Amino acid sequence: MIRFDLDPYAPDGDEARRWAEQELQNPRYADAKPTWFDYLAEDVAEFISDLFSPEAGEQVGSTALVIVIIVVVAALITVLILWGRPRTSRRVKRRGGELLGERDDRSAAQLRADADRSAREGDWDAAIIRRFRALARGLLERDIVDPTPGATAQAIARAAAAALGAHGDELASAARLFDEVRYLRHPASEQTYRELVATDELISRARQAVAA
Repeated sequence: MIRFDLDPYAPDGDEARRWAEQELQNPRYADAKPTWFDYLAEDVAEFISDLFSPEAGEQVGSTALVIVIIVVVAALITVLILWGRPRTSRRVKRRGGELLGERDDRSAAQLRADADRSAREGDWDAAIIRRFRALARGLLERDIVDPTPGATAQAIARAAAAALGAHGDELASAARLFDEVRYLRHPASEQTYRELVATDELISRARQAVAA
């Protein structure tokens, strides 16, 4: 008896396995395999999905707080670096550099000591010049004045009087004495030097006005 329900072309088990292996060797199946980028994208998507899950809510809150603290600390450090370094450079600059048209790196204390030494030697002209330079340097070191490069003695005196709110006459007289000795070659004396010393000591004790 012939059975018509059997397919004469149906392979047996071994033949079917061989056909399947041959089919899987086709390049189109290799192209369809997930790449490393596909696996990475899947992992990222899974991580983002986990962040919004209820179980991760508490952990994400703590992580976000840590991130915010780190950002704030980094911002504060940046502000301190950007704001603090110019101020340091500014203080260093005030201790040296150009002063009354000449390069002079001496501090106010050094200039006063040099002026007193010139006075002891009887060189009143040098004593006057150095003492007024000490007065001007002291104003710069105390941040009372911030003159532009090449500022004159009169300009420094006016700026100091405005910042202190007082002693305008004494400062103007001291600046005029400096100009007369330094540029007009008027001879100084012990009396004029003592007057300048008194003015320097007065300004050294003066406090900056609140309005300034």
